[in-house]
Amino acid sequence: MTDKIELTGIVPDELDGKRFDQIAAKLFTDFSRARLQDWIKSGDLTASGQPRKVKDKLMGGEELRLQAELVNDEVYEAQDIPLDIVYEDDTLLVVNKPAGLVVHPAAGNRDGTLLNGLLFHCEGLAAIPRAGIVHRIDKDTTGLLVVAKTLKAHHSLVRQLQKKTVFREYEAIAGGVLTGGTTIEEPIGRHPTQRTRMAVVEDGKDAVTHFRVIERFRSHTHIKVQLETGRTHQIRVHLAHLRYPLLGDPLYSRLRLPKGASEKLIKAIKAFPRQALHARTLGLVHPETKEDMQWTIDLPEDMQKMLNLLRDDAKEA
Repeated sequence: MTDKIELTGIVPDELDGKRFDQIAAKLFTDFSRARLQDWIKSGDLTASGQPRKVKDKLMGGEELRLQAELVNDEVYEAQDIPLDIVYEDDTLLVVNKPAGLVVHPAAGNRDGTLLNGLLFHCEGLAAIPRAGIVHRIDKDTTGLLVVAKTLKAHHSLVRQLQKKTVFREYEAIAGGVLTGGTTIEEPIGRHPTQRTRMAVVEDGKDAVTHFRVIERFRSHTHIKVQLETGRTHQIRVHLAHLRYPLLGDPLYSRLRLPKGASEKLIKAIKAFPRQALHARTLGLVHPETKEDMQWTIDLPEDMQKMLNLLRDDAKEA
């Protein structure tokens, strides 16, 4: 399947002196470096109106222009997977993802993902990179995701994410009692020895997370979390770095049980099957109407029940 694409971008000053393909990868993040290199070689991707070589060094302020036919070489099966669609129009849709649903196919999860369900729901998404998915949440995190239904919308949403103007607020249950809100700015990258994990590392990508306290319990805290950036496992890694890991997080935390807690609460904490994290609010500018739009979805039942148990425990202490 093919579709024409026309995109432009201005080389930022901080990329002055970098290679053409490196800069293109920063500006046009929807596409792989290899695909961008092919477009540079074919002349479909130009700098200041002129064809250039892949390794040419560019200066800040130059305009990159991409005019090409997009051939979607990622072929995934459309599958009838139930979707909780919160909002939909001709340009975008917003879905409330349940726990346990992988967003995008990968090794070990080639089908049965949100992407497969989206392709079944809307055949036109096959022409959009990653079926219109512009951001992800972890398999066992619940909540809101926006999906682009057109190339124009895809480009607009990616740019909004890059400019950090998309509002993303989560609610979570953290282990330990936070005394107040805070902002953590620590770079995140692959863990140096455990490749399935991310970590705060010196040479990682910039990551900024804001935390606010909603309610404190004897050994846990209900918090709001706002993202400025969208690194892999960002909230989970930053909270673990602060030594307040998410309740139920199998990768970044150890089991914490309140001293003197009831058997009912202890059993519930031990049995909680996932990280207690929910993408509750999503806000953005509509790619077509330019209207400010925002959606909020209630906490899932498992988190609501856990909060009620923690409240009861705090009253009994």
